Parts: sequence; C-alpha cells; structure tokens
Amino acid sequence: MNPAPAGAAAGPAAGAQLSIAAFATLLLIALMMGANHVAARLAFNHGVDVATAVTFRSAVTALVVGLILIVNRVPVRLTGRHKRALPAIGLLIGIQSLCLYSAVARLPVALALLAFNTYPLWTALWARVVYQHKPERRVVLAMPVMLIGLALALDVFAAASGLSAAEHWREIGIGVAFALVAAATFGLALVWTQHEAGDLDGRLRTASTMGIVGVMALAGVATQGGFHFPTAPIGWVGLAALTFLYGTAFTIMFTVLPKLGVVGNTAIMNIEPIFALALAWAILGQTIAAIQVAGGLLVVATVMFLGLRKR
Repeated sequence: MNPAPAGAAAGPAAGAQLSIAAFATLLLIALMMGANHVAARLAFNHGVDVATAVTFRSAVTALVVGLILIVNRVPVRLTGRHKRALPAIGLLIGIQSLCLYSAVARLPVALALLAFNTYPLWTALWARVVYQHKPERRVVLAMPVMLIGLALALDVFAAASGLSAAEHWREIGIGVAFALVAAATFGLALVWTQHEAGDLDGRLRTASTMGIVGVMALAGVATQGGFHFPTAPIGWVGLAALTFLYGTAFTIMFTVLPKLGVVGNTAIMNIEPIFALALAWAILGQTIAAIQVAGGLLVVATVMFLGLRKR
C-alpha cells in the first residue's frame, strides 16, 4: 500500500498490545487497499488512464483529510524545514502513485503489489545513502529472502508461464519496472518524511501530499488531452470504487487507528497483496501459478517480519 509516508498517525506508546478491534481494523484497511487496486485495474480495462484515476483518487482523499483537519481544528504550523520537505514528499508520492497504477495496469494486480512490497529494502538503501544510517542486521538478513520470494512470484525464469524467458519478460518487464520505481520512490519518501517532517501531524502531511499528487496527476491529464473516462458502465464502477476505497481507508487510518492505540503494528496491512490476489481472481479472473503464490507469501511474510520488529 502507499499511505505510510503521508503519515500514519501516532498513538499511545509503542509496544502497546494490539486489540482485536485494532487487528480487525488493520485487516479492513489492507482489504480496502487491495480492493482499490483491483478496482483500478477494472477501470483501466474499460478506458480509464492512470492520470485520470490518480487525479480522482488523490483529490477526493485530500478533500476528506482536509475536512478532518478542519473538524478537529488541527493547527497548521510549518517550519522552514517543513516547507522544503512537503513539496519533495508530494513529488515522490506522486511519482510512486503514477508508477504503481501503471504497474497495476500491466501486471496481474497481486504481482504488481508484490514487486512494490520490496520498498523496505529501498528504505534501508536510501537511509544509508542519504543519512549514512547502517541497516539493521535483521534487514540485511531479510533482503535475500525477500528477493528469492519476489523471483518466485514473478517467475523470473518463466518456469510456470510456458513461454521462453525472453518472451515472459517482454510481457511483464515494463510493469515490473514501474512497480520497482514505485517501491524506490516510496522508500525515499519514507526516509525523507521520517527525518524532515516526522514531527508534523500526519493528517496535515497527508492532505498536503495528496493535494500535490492530485496537481501532478492533473498536469498529466492535461498533457494527454484531457480526462480519459470509462467507456463502459463497469469502468465507472471501477473508478468510483477505487476513489471510495482509497479515501475511506485513509479516513479510517486517521480517525480510528489512533484511538485504538495502533503503533508499530501497521505491517499487518502488508497482507494487502494476498487480499488483492483473491479479489483479482474472483473479479478479474486473474490467476498465477502455485509457485508464484508461494513466492508471494514469502515476500509478504518477510515484510511483516520486518515491520513487526521491536524498535
């Protein structure tokens, strides 16, 4: 998923026991985020382009979170550092959003999300490059495990596809590249947010980020000659669903999770590709081989292992 740099709100002290209600809420958010990407693919299959989808999704989310800011009377106090950091974060998340949806448009939804789920590795890399932070031993040990899982999920040697390796990569290569660029920019956004805007209210970061992403997507719409709306009723269902699901997931994240005391447990939401796999099979008819499912489970388990570690 892609909300974290926009600010998962902080709650009570880290290490608080995760309640049943909090666990169920985290799973609900993961389900809605997975469904959001399946709905996006449904829209893409019926005439909607990536820029149109991101514009609708981001504008509505920015509006919803902005209303939350107003209702809760959140003070807007930005330092010079915040003013420099927020546009950069918005730009990174804009690139990430466009690239991830571009991957979803080209790959089976679950595979696009699994390739994107390599972002913890990119986060560790960027922290090392930009801030000279040595990665934790657990992250280093997890890297090859995650890459093995991703290799199985993507069927890198085309063992399950029935195609030659060259033909297989001609089919999936561009989509995988988009997903990995999305992961890389998301990782950088995470690192930049933590060090440059981590003390800013998460809701304010999200409203700013989604607003910037919406403007970027709107510029993309303009360069392509305008909006590309659905060509069939089912496409409108997909566009409406992806907008509703994304905005609702964000609203729950900022209004419910802080009250439930969820801190350090949001890695549970990385089960999103599993939900996406099931939904894409049921709704889109997308299937992947058993060995790819096993690889996907390995990626998800590794990401959750990293996310649930004690800080």
